[in-house]
Amino acid sequence: MYQLHSPKGWDVWVRIMAFSVEFLRKDATSVPEARNPTVRRRELGALLRALRNEKGLTVEQVAERLLCSPSKVSRMETGHGVATLRDVRDLCELYGVTDEAERNRMTRLAREGKQQGWWQGYDLPYSTYVGLEAEAVSIKVYDSAVVPGLLQTADYAWALHEASLPKHDDSVIGQWVEARATRQRILTRPAPPSMHVVLDEAVLHRVVGSSRVMRAQLARVVDAMALPNVAIQVIPYASGAHPALDSVFTILEFLRPAPDVIYVEGLVGYIYLEHSRDVQRYKDVFDRLSTMALTPRKSAELLRKTIMQHQD
Repeated sequence: MYQLHSPKGWDVWVRIMAFSVEFLRKDATSVPEARNPTVRRRELGALLRALRNEKGLTVEQVAERLLCSPSKVSRMETGHGVATLRDVRDLCELYGVTDEAERNRMTRLAREGKQQGWWQGYDLPYSTYVGLEAEAVSIKVYDSAVVPGLLQTADYAWALHEASLPKHDDSVIGQWVEARATRQRILTRPAPPSMHVVLDEAVLHRVVGSSRVMRAQLARVVDAMALPNVAIQVIPYASGAHPALDSVFTILEFLRPAPDVIYVEGLVGYIYLEHSRDVQRYKDVFDRLSTMALTPRKSAELLRKTIMQHQD
């Protein structure tokens, strides 16, 4: 078997992971179906959007015929709004969907889209993202400031929340840290997603919490590199300028027909991009970042060296 930390092994890992994502997409029946309300709403929305486009109708025209607002139609198609069974029935009539199996499928998606995900009990400001993350078959993350949530220790996550504005009560922070720990289980569950992380070297040096917290956090990152579905790379300072210096983003890839999503988080809020042009642009940038970064083996060496530098 190829070793992930060798140059040849790394190249093979990248190709295997890319093949695995495409294989799962073509053979969706090989993956147990999860009743994820966020993804079910998006899957239904993608079907509704495709049907509307086939009929050559605008969002405004559909809204006029359904006697509702254009924003409601738009939200149903993006998965940000919940389509009722009556909405599905009316839209099937409007779009001429007569196949009983297809109508039943859309009705099932509408029912599942109204269910509650485990994360909705935590009142997370990014709950939509957690729902998407839970069903992604591939997660690619670039961050220039902090360790991604799926790799954070509880102390590191707590320190990040304490530094945020506006301030939150300890009880709220405790719930969010607990939710983050629950999210992390997807990396070790049966049929886990592949995860490829590229970090700027600044992430390793920025002291979040304390030196003790940083040592434990970087050690957690090194431990995660041992998982067969996880690859982590670091872009060293010596690499100079790169195409994502002013950005952080996550690429979530799904089984078809759910479209891939680019997630961007910052002070402006939580942004989701689904247009194929936007998605491809971010994928190209991520590929470039991965090429500029150290191999996983050399990244692990840099991480271990930096751990030793974080002294109290």
